[in-house]
Amino acid sequence: MNPSSSFISRRGFLGKSLAGTGAGLVLGAPSILRAANADGSDKIHVAIVGFGKQATVLFESMKNIPGLHFQAVCDIWDYGRKAGMQKIRAHQGHTPKGYSDIDEMLATEKGLDAVVVATPDFWHSPHTVKCLEAGLNVYCEKMMSNTIDGARAMVRAMEKSGKLCQIGHQRRSNPRYRYTMDKLINGNKICGQIVNINGQWNRAVASSQDIGFNPKLTIPQDVLTKYGFKDMHQFMNWRTYRDLSGGPISDLGAHQIDIFGWFLGVAPKSVYASGGNDYFKKREHFDNVMCIFEYDTPQGGVRAFYQVLTTTSAGGGFWESFMGTEATIKISEIASASSINREDSAPPWDDLVNRGILKRSAAPPKPPPSADVVASYESAPPEGFELPGGFNKPAHQPHLENFFAAVRGKAKLNCDARHAFESEAPIYWVNPSALRGQPIQFTSEHLSV
Repeated sequence: MNPSSSFISRRGFLGKSLAGTGAGLVLGAPSILRAANADGSDKIHVAIVGFGKQATVLFESMKNIPGLHFQAVCDIWDYGRKAGMQKIRAHQGHTPKGYSDIDEMLATEKGLDAVVVATPDFWHSPHTVKCLEAGLNVYCEKMMSNTIDGARAMVRAMEKSGKLCQIGHQRRSNPRYRYTMDKLINGNKICGQIVNINGQWNRAVASSQDIGFNPKLTIPQDVLTKYGFKDMHQFMNWRTYRDLSGGPISDLGAHQIDIFGWFLGVAPKSVYASGGNDYFKKREHFDNVMCIFEYDTPQGGVRAFYQVLTTTSAGGGFWESFMGTEATIKISEIASASSINREDSAPPWDDLVNRGILKRSAAPPKPPPSADVVASYESAPPEGFELPGGFNKPAHQPHLENFFAAVRGKAKLNCDARHAFESEAPIYWVNPSALRGQPIQFTSEHLSV
């Protein structure tokens, strides 16, 4: 597998060459560290903006990456900021500076190289743009923004500043996903012609309840109002409000819908969605969404069905399935949920097995045909194979490793802001389609910066 190969070297979502776009503005430099370290090291000085649950997940991955110095933490919530500072102190032996306001942090802190942005979605764009304009490299969680215009502003700021901006679609750096795209789907065409894609993220009701808080830790109302929250419940549960996020389709679905276009190499031509508040009736966002994207590829049309449920965990959690005329690949961040099945009519894969590209599954014997009348309509059970395992790093770590390697000038970003935008742009139209009950045919205005 070529670790530097990615969608940025393939044809663009909109059918145009991506050579010369913002992805190449700074990546050729031997080093783009802002700070000159007195000891000659390539230590990276990092600030974390927003230290909640997601930042904690990212920090647990960053702890495993050598050469990072966590210099500052910014969060409007005293509890979150102090908890983050304590975690960092326990890791690196001294406490970073704490801030409640990003403008103060950017004006005060000297020698920063990079900022990790893990604030609520509606603050992603303002915070990222500020940091880029301050000359810092940014790793920002997905979605890029709660609005498509906010995402556009991030792309423009990245390209104008010449700094790096990686978006947290971590599957783009996952070895299993990159192997599947590079070696299996593109390199050896094992699916044949891909004709359908399925994907889902099903989350149980118990995992989807409102997040509570200790009243003693309440943020003062004037601070909440200043930063766009009407009360503490909204601060804790911003993902359920339409003005603050895109809801489950962006919070969960964006990770997987990103893979659809990345693997196919094209943008969808339309989306048709349906959603409802069938259980969480008082929430602004749908508690379940189903949608169909249609793609035109050089091999033919592809329909991709995606569902996100916050009311049941049935169906195996989260995964994506690429269904072709010769094989189906089911892939997930969880190795046990990943598999490959060869159609009985496809050419044998003995050579791929002998070359170590594939490994046969220890599958049970094929059952005999059914004895009833439907037997004549049955297809032969597909032969099972395994996707590569052995990936034992935290899920976000390879993507963060890619970002910090790029900051050192030693790698290209696997998901910069422009390519993340091309992936995310169709997702911004899922909720409007569901609200209208109508399909949306995409034009350049829907999908372009």
